[in-house]
Amino acid sequence: MHAAFAGLSAAAVTAYALAGPDLRIVVFTAATTVPIITFLLALGAGHLTDRLPWLAATAGLGFLSLGQVLWPDWIPGHHLGRAEGSTTDLVMASAHLLFLIGTASALRRHGRKDPGGLIDAALFGLCAAGPLWEWLIGPNLGPDATPFGEALVLADVLVLSAVLGCVIRIGVTARRARGPLAYLLLAGLLTLACDVVSVLTVHGTSVWTAQMMMLAYLTLAAGPVLPSAPLVTRPESGRSTAEHPPLGWLGAALCANPVIAAVQAVQGNRPASVVLPISTMIVIPVVLLRLRLLSAQRDRAERTLAHQAHHDELTGLYNRRHIVTRIDEAVHALEQRELAEVTLLLCDLNGFKPVNDRLGHQAGDLVLQAVARRLTATVREDDLVGRLGGDEFVVLLRGAHPAGGDGVAARIAEALREPIEVAGTTVRIGASIGTARAWPGAGLGRDELIGRADAAMYVAKAAQPTADDRARPVPVAGPV
Repeated sequence: MHAAFAGLSAAAVTAYALAGPDLRIVVFTAATTVPIITFLLALGAGHLTDRLPWLAATAGLGFLSLGQVLWPDWIPGHHLGRAEGSTTDLVMASAHLLFLIGTASALRRHGRKDPGGLIDAALFGLCAAGPLWEWLIGPNLGPDATPFGEALVLADVLVLSAVLGCVIRIGVTARRARGPLAYLLLAGLLTLACDVVSVLTVHGTSVWTAQMMMLAYLTLAAGPVLPSAPLVTRPESGRSTAEHPPLGWLGAALCANPVIAAVQAVQGNRPASVVLPISTMIVIPVVLLRLRLLSAQRDRAERTLAHQAHHDELTGLYNRRHIVTRIDEAVHALEQRELAEVTLLLCDLNGFKPVNDRLGHQAGDLVLQAVARRLTATVREDDLVGRLGGDEFVVLLRGAHPAGGDGVAARIAEALREPIEVAGTTVRIGASIGTARAWPGAGLGRDELIGRADAAMYVAKAAQPTADDRARPVPVAGPV
């Protein structure tokens, strides 16, 4: 494929250079039809499974072909770069807008969890368009340029820069699609270079502009036929965002226009341009939005870390460190007579080890998660449930409970006796529960409270039948 592209490009460039004026139009028109053919063939063969982005690009190629039909001498006759505001100028700008829609659609598929990627692509366009316009395009526009034509050229530069930004951003995450992305990126760079070269050579030959544009068409044609082309619109598993937020874009976006203005002030040979204030007005809200997204990402990360620091990863209950801290707080509140009573329940599962031994640790994890849900459902909203580790759980009742500690323990034991279905099998477990109660003036600290609950739990466990095998799994359809 690469050899075919190189050979076809060399043949097209050479043929255009050697041909006469009339034949050059034929050579150029033939080059513009190649990407339409490859795009339609790739879509028709089902090679490009995600059709919408590629169809948008194909529609853009159709617009370019329409412009070539309406004005076949537009590029060979060196009308590109004059900013005349013709119909063909409008058609070309519209075609590139369709390319932007296609690439932005592909980027959105990769960046569903990374909206900052879309903003970074927009910032690329805004940062790149300003210097190109102020230093290369604007000062060299000829007398044929009209306000509408200048606006179309500026819009085209902005759109092409945004297309390049989208392609680059896709390449950050879609590493396996970098082959076709390289061709698409080269096509965009060549098209953007044509805009600049056509203005710089507006009073000279159009051969360079036409040859670069043909190369852009042929480069674009190679992208969809590569084997990895479908990956351009298919996010890779586990890669939805770039590893590091590209803060450099924000600095470039904020500095680009002031640097241009400083250079113009030093040169002092050009009147002030309205492009700088307009683009700055666009850049500022985009940068603020990017900062807002970064701040939101940081807040989410902090909330995640805080949750992980206080909660058990498997069950979602409070972990040992947090529950011990809350016991200390409850005991202190008891001493200050802010609470009338504190009750601590330690729960050790009976029959859990056979579940792990016979069904595996994954089934054991499902049992622990079911236990966590049942424990949470048996207590009040102000009470706390935690996992100490393994199959040991703790319940902290803050304040007097209508059913009392023994009543809550009975409800927990009843809830845990209900069968649990895991991996197509029903198992039964139980729990040994030890209860300890403290009240104002009792003088019980955290360690004493836990010690009493632990001792009561072992007494309850000793009274249980020794047949832990009652947790033996039975088929769902059988008796339980």
